[in-house]
Parts: sequence; structure tokens; C-alpha cells
Amino acid sequence: MTSFRHLGDTDVHFGYVWKVVVAEFQSPSGEPFKRDIVRSPGSVAVVPLIFDAEGLASVVLVRQYRPAYQRNLIEIPAGMRDVPGETPAETGRRELIEEAGLAAGEMVHLLDMIPSPGMTDSVCSIFLATGCTAVEHDRQGPEEQEMELLHLALDDGLAMIDSGEISDAKTVAGLLATDRRLRREASTGK
Repeated sequence: MTSFRHLGDTDVHFGYVWKVVVAEFQSPSGEPFKRDIVRSPGSVAVVPLIFDAEGLASVVLVRQYRPAYQRNLIEIPAGMRDVPGETPAETGRRELIEEAGLAAGEMVHLLDMIPSPGMTDSVCSIFLATGCTAVEHDRQGPEEQEMELLHLALDDGLAMIDSGEISDAKTVAGLLATDRRLRREASTGK
């Protein structure tokens, strides 16, 4: 079976974290074609899960201004993999402290999400953080300085997905994966 071939990239723009390239490919039939691609180191997102005395699950989210959309979005804490040599779990722990002021006791990998395959090679690794304890946050940049923390029941977060109040892809995927994991653990006892 023949496959697509990547022939090379022409750099168009270098940013702080990303670069934009025109990538050249060849189709299985031999037809050449080009695509604009944002090359990215990827990102990490964390669902901070907290249980109350009755065992009810809650999550900590952030409401943050996002310039590309010119509005606030509700998201799980997240950030770019912009520190060389840092593992995804380490990035997640760092971002959780920076944005939410929480240190994770345990970090469990939930899934890797491909957020926009038509325009970037970015992968977002999503983790579940449990055993969280409050620490001083270390917010970076004007958007984080102005962000608001939301501590709400997991069920309320899921309802906000249904209502469209939460539409950020990593947050939708992270909350749904967390709910599915909790349901599976409850049904199997594991």
C-alpha cells in the first residue's frame, strides 16, 4: 500500500513558541500538494478533582480571557510544553500551580487529544490530578493575572458542556473522560 509522503517544510514565521510552515507532501497517486501548518511543542491540561466529605466530586476551572476569541472561556488549567526537557506530567504540575494554586498529589494520564488536525501538529496531553493541596499560584501574563477560579461540582461542569457554556475542546474532553473514569471505577470498584 502506498502512502502520503512529507517532502519538507518551508519556514514562514517563527513565534515565541510556535512556527508556521508551508509543508510539501505527495499523495499516494504522486500528486504534490502544500498545506500551511502551525508546528507546536504541544500542551498539557489538568482536571483538578477534589472530593468533599460526602465523596461528591468537584473540579477547579479557570475563566480566562482568550484574545483569539476576544472573550472569556471556561477551561481546565493548561499550558504549553515550552520548557525543554520537561515531561508532560511535570508541565501539568507546573501549570496547575501557576494557574490554580494547586499542587497535585497524584497525576494520572487520561488521554492525548489532537485539537485541530487540519492546521497544527499540536497534541494536548490531559491529566487527572487528585490529592490536590492549596499553594501560592504563580500566574504568568495579563490573561492569567485576571483569570477567575471556579470551584464547582463535576456534574455542574458537565451540565455547562450541555448548555454550551463550556465549549473549549480540552475542557470538554477532560471533564467527560473524568466522569467516565469515575463511573467505571464506581461500577467495578477499581
